[in-house]
Amino acid sequence: MVRLGIAVNVTKEIRPRALEIITDRGMGNPYRTVFIFHRISISSIMQGMIVTPYKTKAIIAGDSLEEILTSSLPTLEERAIVVITSKIVSICEGNLVKIDGTVDKAELIRKESEYYIEDEKLTQWGLTLTIKRNLLIANAGVDESNGNGNFVLWPKNVQRTTNSIWHRLRKKHKLKDLGVIITDSRLTPLRWGTLGVGLSWCGFTALNDYIGKQDIFGRTCKLTKSSIIDGIAVAAVLTMGEGNEQTPLALVTQVPFVRFMDRPPSMKELKDMQISKEEDIYSPLTNSSKWQKGGSMK
Repeated sequence: MVRLGIAVNVTKEIRPRALEIITDRGMGNPYRTVFIFHRISISSIMQGMIVTPYKTKAIIAGDSLEEILTSSLPTLEERAIVVITSKIVSICEGNLVKIDGTVDKAELIRKESEYYIEDEKLTQWGLTLTIKRNLLIANAGVDESNGNGNFVLWPKNVQRTTNSIWHRLRKKHKLKDLGVIITDSRLTPLRWGTLGVGLSWCGFTALNDYIGKQDIFGRTCKLTKSSIIDGIAVAAVLTMGEGNEQTPLALVTQVPFVRFMDRPPSMKELKDMQISKEEDIYSPLTNSSKWQKGGSMK
């Protein structure tokens, strides 16, 4: 086993420390990434979140998602969160379009999007700026990588699928506290690189609300809400990879900041995750007159 990390000395003063990432090889997994957000005192050390990816077979249309989860994941323990890439959900559902020369990718993206903006600077690279399911995302989720000659679309009803997976895993492993997240990748304006994003969740509270609470200097927070679903999605997608790693599943443990629930999210909780285009901080962009209605809004 090879462990790569940063040694941190214990100090008398309690203060935030840098993120430490430790990567293990072995133990049946190609990588295990430990995200440790250090807050260290002379007497205590906070435990860090552990993200462990799991390898699967090469998943193709017709495969059973339930069988993949059963054969690839270990026995689950209380307060674990199972993270699944949306791509394998869609492939197992058969939510695919064959790349055979008869399908226009740009038209498919228009059809799949709620809103879209086409710009020559983007379309020359096969990219379209879109909004789908209240997410600003490229190409309405339409992707070709690891699609085995298909365009892979987003899952048909991703929340219903997430709820179903949560119920099955919770019953099978006889657990009280369990979370499930289905993820994809997104881009950040003005920055290179992809980040994970949660498309759906079940079994825990997606937001930690700091509004009305005080910071360390007594200032009352007015706008801050911490996205638990997206924070975990970022760490999991980073660990699972974006290429040929073949690790579309991850298990996230040691998450003391997560508040688990014994039910799927309510319609109100799902709605509370969304901000309207008019109220969003990016409203000068999201309210642009260049947006056109896509097929899923017609």
